[in-house]
Amino acid sequence: MATKQPADLIPNPFIKKRNLQWTLSPPKPPNPSSPPNAPSSPKCNTTTNKPSPPTTAAIESGKAHIANPLAHFTTHLENHVLPCPAPLLPIPSYASLYAGSLTSQSSHFVIHQHDHPIAGLHYDLRLQINPSSSVSWAIMYGPPGDPNSTRLNRNATETRIHSLWNHLIETASPQTGSLLIWDTGTYTVLPRRSKHAPRADPSSQPSPDDEERPQQELLEAAFHNRKIRLQLHGSKLPETYILNMRLTKREDAEGRAKSSRAPRTKRRRVKRADPETSSDSGDVADEDDEDEETTLVPKGRQPDGQEVSRIALEAELQELEDAEIRRTNAYPGASNTIGSIHQRKWYLSLDRKACGFQERLQGGKTVWQLPSTSASSASTPDTRGEKDAMQRLSFPFYVRGVEHERSVVTARTGGDIMRDERVQGFVRRKGWLPVLK
Repeated sequence: MATKQPADLIPNPFIKKRNLQWTLSPPKPPNPSSPPNAPSSPKCNTTTNKPSPPTTAAIESGKAHIANPLAHFTTHLENHVLPCPAPLLPIPSYASLYAGSLTSQSSHFVIHQHDHPIAGLHYDLRLQINPSSSVSWAIMYGPPGDPNSTRLNRNATETRIHSLWNHLIETASPQTGSLLIWDTGTYTVLPRRSKHAPRADPSSQPSPDDEERPQQELLEAAFHNRKIRLQLHGSKLPETYILNMRLTKREDAEGRAKSSRAPRTKRRRVKRADPETSSDSGDVADEDDEDEETTLVPKGRQPDGQEVSRIALEAELQELEDAEIRRTNAYPGASNTIGSIHQRKWYLSLDRKACGFQERLQGGKTVWQLPSTSASSASTPDTRGEKDAMQRLSFPFYVRGVEHERSVVTARTGGDIMRDERVQGFVRRKGWLPVLK
């Protein structure tokens, strides 16, 4: 008897079309060495038969959690170290630096190069404030390195309190861009004297109590005074690199007023989309949808009651988490013990005298020079090539941007990290130019 061909089959009207897309695969044979009631294992990598680790982007965004960030990122970065040029901070030193910073006595810092698709390229300075958290500023053009620059002052915008393990991260994604460890190490809070204060007696000795105070405590006191004098002990920055940070009364008041405003409420609705797209696709919403929180579902079908409830619950939980972040100005896992206010504008500048520069008159104008350098070398731009990019910086230096700057840990550029994380579809914001004069 002839068998029916697939074209001769009559479709069952009671079977939903989307269910016809399901396929069945036979279960794997049980492992004889495992007990009969053993629990099922998590999703595994078919080539190595080991659980697939979460991506660095998922960990950085908080969508995935790991028990030991240091071990995870040490292993991850070790697999991506470039052989040439050699990094300034080897992986073992990178790991031991962080391992010794989990106490109230430590003072860890990191400068991240963040190439964000919306905010643009900027450099995040993060300073440890307690054993688990760090205060953060976004510096638009990176740390200044030329004492005679026409733009010696930089805007430093206060951002959310980050978890300390965030100092370990190098990652990339289409939505957040690339994150690169530009430099990392420890910091020292230096005393700051007012120009109106009386001169100190050179024969007087500093108080022993001041010398024994933890750097975290000194940073908090300077932070509340809105004037911070900071020395960064990194692997890339010059050995004597000292910054002044200040917050004016006006910017302080405006920042506090802005943070006290109630956030705009969001309307939730379900939005239809193509089957290939998702909420992480990076598509730009229409202007009419700017204040709406949208959830994308496959085109051609409406979500059922259970899916609508799940979508609403996820959106509500996200709203609660966002409201808590706005209230505390801290990401989950971090604690704002320093009283940080989101988006206050600080001013950051190079402390030229403390860095060793001296004022000299040259051609009828005042220039700042190191005592051991000539006028020509002090004013000549840094023209070192790519092969010398991983040498410790010397004055004057310039932060040249995402195509030139390298990670102090892996020697990678932002493009290398994009490639290693298999990021596709990233659109860089244009218009960023380095300050070279």
